[in-house]
Amino acid sequence: MLSAPHFWWRDRPGPLAWLLSPLGLIYGAITLRRMRKPGAQAGVPVVCVGNFVAGGAGKTPTAIALAGLLAARGETPFVLMRGYGGRLPGPLEVDPARHGPADVGDEAILMAHHARTVISRDRIAGATLARASGASVIVMDDGLQNPALAKQLRFAVVDGGSGVGNGLCLPAGPLRAPLAGQLVQTDAVIVIGPGAAGESVTEAARAQGKAVLVARLEPEERAAGKLRGQRIIALSGIGRPEKFRATLEALGAIVVGERAFGDHHAYTAADVVGVVAEARSGDLIVATTEKDMTKLAALWPDAERQRLVVLPVRLIFDKPERIAMLLENASGAAGAAQP
Repeated sequence: MLSAPHFWWRDRPGPLAWLLSPLGLIYGAITLRRMRKPGAQAGVPVVCVGNFVAGGAGKTPTAIALAGLLAARGETPFVLMRGYGGRLPGPLEVDPARHGPADVGDEAILMAHHARTVISRDRIAGATLARASGASVIVMDDGLQNPALAKQLRFAVVDGGSGVGNGLCLPAGPLRAPLAGQLVQTDAVIVIGPGAAGESVTEAARAQGKAVLVARLEPEERAAGKLRGQRIIALSGIGRPEKFRATLEALGAIVVGERAFGDHHAYTAADVVGVVAEARSGDLIVATTEKDMTKLAALWPDAERQRLVVLPVRLIFDKPERIAMLLENASGAAGAAQP
């Protein structure tokens, strides 16, 4: 998958963005009309974790965090995903012992290590399987713009550094529909990390009376300790590779090389040979993400495993009591969610 064009993320639209903006108006209007359609009831509460834009904003770590919080409340959360990048349409429950990224997608494999996970291109069928398998609540990873299921709680995740980019809709900018219209269809906004772009979205959300939750991604300390002060290559195939590099630099790693592939990149043996050769020649450590490791694990040579460090991150809410209250309200909506 190709990376998002750089002109999407400028503060103001440039000439190319304005040229494409009529198409964006059409695309955004169609998407917004879909978002307004009523969805089918799943029979259990559905907590949706989506974003306003195309590309990475932090949905997956947010879904992992919410599933963990729900489990701590005594719920049985299932994460429902489309299974992007996998060949199997579902519905099926992901088993990392039997399924690989080529089957169900890299994010689904990662998610299944943290919570019971169902993938399905048909969201209603996926929700039905999750409920039949014992789910008391469904965390829907992505799908804010998908009207198939009714949602009891709708979160939009925003990257504080990039916000909504140039503020235009696809293909002129990263927005999937106009921000004001999407906010109407959202219950709360989760802003991850600092930045003026995120503050701008915060102001727009609060102007509509929406709850705004502030969070940050925190690297796992044991892995961070292996990278701190070390000369490294940053290896990733994610939506915003610059965020991964910034995380590495913030924890004290010295990034001397970077291999940034497109989101959901299907790594090849040649990719790995090239990175390993570069690491050997400079006596460097290779740092990668949990998501990328789901595909690199089968390709990375055992003799070079000590050069590879996986950096997990977890989402931390600044005011956890606020997210707990929202989840409590959503869990209590079970009666309303009955078909």
